[in-house]
Amino acid sequence: METQSKQRKKSFTIVEQAIHQVRGFRNLYQELDDKVRLSGQSPSTLNNYARKLAQLSLHFGKLPQHISGKEINKYLASLARQSKTPSLSDFKFAVYGLRYCYRLLGLNDKIVQLPSIKHDNKLPVVLNYQECKALFNAPELLKHRVLLSLMYSAGLRAREASR
Repeated sequence: METQSKQRKKSFTIVEQAIHQVRGFRNLYQELDDKVRLSGQSPSTLNNYARKLAQLSLHFGKLPQHISGKEINKYLASLARQSKTPSLSDFKFAVYGLRYCYRLLGLNDKIVQLPSIKHDNKLPVVLNYQECKALFNAPELLKHRVLLSLMYSAGLRAREASR
């Protein structure tokens, strides 16, 4: 009997854990869901922001709006230390999720306290002639070769090409 309850706890997502363990998180998640859907943002945006807010809420045992700026800065600093560079997506989603949450709740004074994220100005990788030739000759079917060369030369993403 105990084993089944342990397995159920393990199968909960981080958001479900926060809903069950942090008072008021269900309402916050519902507001976040409504806002994301009404603004036409992707479901993955909701998923990423909700996961980060759930981790933060579970870490402190309270909702983000009840966490002091000093505690949030320490939490974000620990996230930045865990990753090799603070520009990794884990850190970014934590900051962006908090910003989104604070805007949603009308806590504009807390938004300013969050650190800014520097964007990397990296140039895209461009293949040389031999690499392109090898890439385009790799597929066996002609239609795959044509599609691959079209995607590369036009700079299309997979979804853009499929549409």
